[in-house]
Amino acid sequence: MRQTAPLPDRDHVQTVLERLAVWLPAPRCELDHKNPFELLIATELSAQCTDARVNQVTPALFARYPDAAALAGADPAAVEDILHPLGFFRVKARNAIGTARLLVRDHGGEVPQDLDALIRLPGVARKTANVVMGTAFGVATGLTIDTHAFRLSLRLGWHRQRDPVKVERVLMAVMPQAGWIDDSHRLVLFGRHRCTARSPECAGCPLRDLCPVGRGGIDPHGAQGE
Repeated sequence: MRQTAPLPDRDHVQTVLERLAVWLPAPRCELDHKNPFELLIATELSAQCTDARVNQVTPALFARYPDAAALAGADPAAVEDILHPLGFFRVKARNAIGTARLLVRDHGGEVPQDLDALIRLPGVARKTANVVMGTAFGVATGLTIDTHAFRLSLRLGWHRQRDPVKVERVLMAVMPQAGWIDDSHRLVLFGRHRCTARSPECAGCPLRDLCPVGRGGIDPHGAQGE
């Protein structure tokens, strides 16, 4: 009989979320965008890249290709030239153009407000689709488990998974859906700016007494806290 991993303690999760809400009352996506199309493309481009670097590139990209129709007809070499600083620029250019073409062909050039339709776009997995659904449309379809949220939830002892999709499933079972959008942002931003990969700022951390690593335990991520 297949065994499922135990769920994290709901009271522990709720306490963490409450403290994160005090730490960051009004979280926001750090990818600069003016509309759902820009957010979709920017989120695709953020794979294996920082949001700050993406924000340096997208102004030029969207000035030249302001909508799906414009990007769908773009010369791949021109898009690759703009995206070159991001790394994996050929793949990212191909996915961005492919996404734009499908938006034009299947959705009238608009970003669909549908999780399954988003996931069918090139370069879009659940993480990107959840970001777009939550940030652009205010629809809580799931949790955004990027590398930062994955690391933070691992250190807090909420899971011992390796697959972000499985982590999302575990956390969706214990986190109230009404808070998924803001709580996703908070987990990502706390992991990005405070509970960092190599040098987590354990001293003065508002979660220290709730965190096995902060209390002196072994970091399952492999870093050393203060």
